[in-house]
Amino acid sequence: MTLFRLDASILPATSASRALGDLVEEQWLGAHPDSTVIRRDLAADPIPATAWQNAVAGSFTPEPDRTADQREAMALAATLADELVSADALLLAVPLYNYGVSQHVKLWFDLAYTDPRIGTQGTALRGKPATLVTVLGGNYNPGSPKEGWDHSTPWLRRVLEDVWGLDLRVVERPFTLVGVNPALDAFTGVAAALKEEAETGARRAGQEIAELRRTPSAA
Repeated sequence: MTLFRLDASILPATSASRALGDLVEEQWLGAHPDSTVIRRDLAADPIPATAWQNAVAGSFTPEPDRTADQREAMALAATLADELVSADALLLAVPLYNYGVSQHVKLWFDLAYTDPRIGTQGTALRGKPATLVTVLGGNYNPGSPKEGWDHSTPWLRRVLEDVWGLDLRVVERPFTLVGVNPALDAFTGVAAALKEEAETGARRAGQEIAELRRTPSAA
């Protein structure tokens, strides 16, 4: 059994998204203690900014005419796709940065998406169980002053569920900047409740993806 785990926080020592991801992973390993965890840390090992354009250009270039950069980018794209296709379940821990998708995650997705197995015509990931844990410094829920400012989670849902066809569950923790930004001190109680709710959701999601992979083999 194999779990693929993606992390994208640029502050690993204090990362709320990594902490939630750890809870999901704990449940997976509790069910599958001998399984392998494939890790890709996009902060520690970011995707080169030029990789996507080189991979795209390479795909339109006859193999003998490809540049060294194009071959390298296409090989990296194949590696990213291999990690996803070979895993039994996926865990993606992605924070919201500046109201949008982390540049690290966007580069990762774009490059992986050039691989034909999971690209525009690919279906290799369809139905694979996955958990997205995402954290937001503020609160963008309906009725909040910044409702609609989260331009990360909706995009992630669209590409993971509708494009790749993953069997996705989403765990979201807002207000992670409470206790960091004094302007949010009034929301300390609310933030604590949301943290507890997200941790419960992360454990439940971990149990679900572990069970989804355990049931077929037991049949």
